[in-house]
Amino acid sequence: MLVHSRAGKWATWAVFLLLFVPLFAVPLLVILAASLATNWSGAFPSGPTVERYAAATSGDSLQALTTSLATALAASVLALTLGGWAALAAASLRTRGKRLLDALFILPVAVPSVVVGLAVLVAYSQPPVLLNGTRWIVILAHTVLVTAFAYQSVAAAVRRLDPMYEQAAAGLGASPARVLWRVKLPLLLPSLTSAVGLCFALSMGELSATMMLYPPDWTPLPVQIFAATDRGSLFTGAALAVVLMASTLLVLAAVSRIRTRASYR
Repeated sequence: MLVHSRAGKWATWAVFLLLFVPLFAVPLLVILAASLATNWSGAFPSGPTVERYAAATSGDSLQALTTSLATALAASVLALTLGGWAALAAASLRTRGKRLLDALFILPVAVPSVVVGLAVLVAYSQPPVLLNGTRWIVILAHTVLVTAFAYQSVAAAVRRLDPMYEQAAAGLGASPARVLWRVKLPLLLPSLTSAVGLCFALSMGELSATMMLYPPDWTPLPVQIFAATDRGSLFTGAALAVVLMASTLLVLAAVSRIRTRASYR
């Protein structure tokens, strides 16, 4: 609801700040402060240091960050390919077919991610497709978990498309493939980039299914953050968490820039 009075605007901002600051801003600021602290025995941290960031961006931590980035990138591309293709195909189906396809893609996010991890572990621990103990089972689990979001994003964008563009291109003699590549996909590009960004962010932070599947040589950063906090190294875990947040935000900023350019093409 739009608020036009000055008092109403101030009240709206006050409610927003009262909800936003304690629920979102304070926890993130606490993590940032903890990552820079040597100890925290009182109300505020003490002994500021950046040594933990040196450790968080080198050695095993850097390898874990690279693993998370590679996993998220691969899962996002696969999810966009599968989910986007399914969303385009669903547009030509009847209502019952669309509902069935929606249910199939929503199922992995309707159950806990640990259940998805267990299902992938059981399904791919025996021949003929043996992925257990490899990086591919982690990428597969992440893809299963985030494809639903790509499908829903692209499907919503397809429903908003004006069919007149496709009809005009077809009337001018364009083949269905040419209509898809030269008309439909360019119009969907902003939504496609948004879907990639969402899938990437979700994959970067995924932990439950990953804990069940990751091999020793493919340890994502969230697993290392959990391990650090589990053994009591909270400040180290906080520094790793800040690195994870910063890396994710940088990638999302790049995706947002691409999306903005695509919107004005």
